[in-house]
Amino acid sequence: MNVPRPGRRRSRAVAGALVIVGLGASGLAGCGDKTSPTTSSTSRPKASAPATAAGGQQAKTLGRSLPVRLDIPKIGVHAPISTLGLKRDGTIQEPPLSQPNLTGWYRLGPTPGEKGPAVIAGHVDAHGEHAVFYRLKELRKGDKVAVIRKDGSVATFVLDAIQQVPKDAFPTKKVYGDIGFSGLRLITCGGGFDRRTGHYIDNVIAYGHLVARRA
Repeated sequence: MNVPRPGRRRSRAVAGALVIVGLGASGLAGCGDKTSPTTSSTSRPKASAPATAAGGQQAKTLGRSLPVRLDIPKIGVHAPISTLGLKRDGTIQEPPLSQPNLTGWYRLGPTPGEKGPAVIAGHVDAHGEHAVFYRLKELRKGDKVAVIRKDGSVATFVLDAIQQVPKDAFPTKKVYGDIGFSGLRLITCGGGFDRRTGHYIDNVIAYGHLVARRA
């Protein structure tokens, strides 16, 4: 699972223009077992353009607090959140395949609930079994995602769009670019599996905005 590479310019809200290499040229690359991947992730979700600004209800942004758990009831995700940094080659780290239910938050960006795009990545499969974001492609606009934070607060997001894109056309700016609201991006792999490279050919990205906060 390759995650796009951050640019040199970093800010608290976004680390430049990320190129997810674990997620692909700009997204997650491997996202799972390279030898015996599952195949049902080849279905492509209905395309919809990601929102450049959240519409409808928006909650006031929160202060910084590390995310500890991710809940997406619609697809049965109740997962711990680890912290991801950068590898020596400048690509984003990935959650270990030995913990397929573990997601990872990119620590050089905002925490979920802060202003800006918070990024959480997860594998689609691991060692031939379904992993935490195997059903991410089933989400649709209007679905809810909750992030429990270390300070005990809960940030609830509503999804604005689900997008599946080739890794060589990863929408870096839309995922990591500055935004004027508290956003969330969930990323995994999808599409066909290229046995030559050992990676999936696409990324699946869910975009959301903060609608509720609870202490």
